Amino acid sequence: MEKVFERLMYASRWIMAPIYLGLSLILFALGVKFFQEIFHLLPNIFKIGEVDLVLLTLSLIDITLVGGLIVMVMFSGYENFVSQLDVGEDNDKLSWLGKMDAGSLKNKVAASIVAISSIHLLKVFMNAENISNDKIMWYLLIHITFVLSAFAMGYLDKITRTGK
Repeated sequence: MEKVFERLMYASRWIMAPIYLGLSLILFALGVKFFQEIFHLLPNIFKIGEVDLVLLTLSLIDITLVGGLIVMVMFSGYENFVSQLDVGEDNDKLSWLGKMDAGSLKNKVAASIVAISSIHLLKVFMNAENISNDKIMWYLLIHITFVLSAFAMGYLDKITRTGK
């Protein structure tokens, strides 16, 4: 009975596979949104102000960072928790594929969240005249929380890896 239970529990990791595949649909949606923003910009390129162009650029960078985060979580999560990816050894293989454990993934996700939060905070500051001070304060506090959390996770990971 115990053996059956253990095999069933081990096989249940495959439940995550469609979830990782679902992330690719979100990645596709982000790509559509990215190019939708580009296509909205092109006809108005000479009408748009500098601040609005910078805000749009920051939004596109934000979408790009989120897309990279999705790719990282999708591939590393699949490799760490479901099965190894067999993509061959050609030049198209990502250099970090198969080298990122769950701890490294956690730290990279935290760093990505801080980067995304930084871009969002920069967008808030660029549009500060239209945002109340208390909302700006909350954005800043949330960002600081992300930064401190990422730092703490990295520090704890360093402590556990070195055994100090």
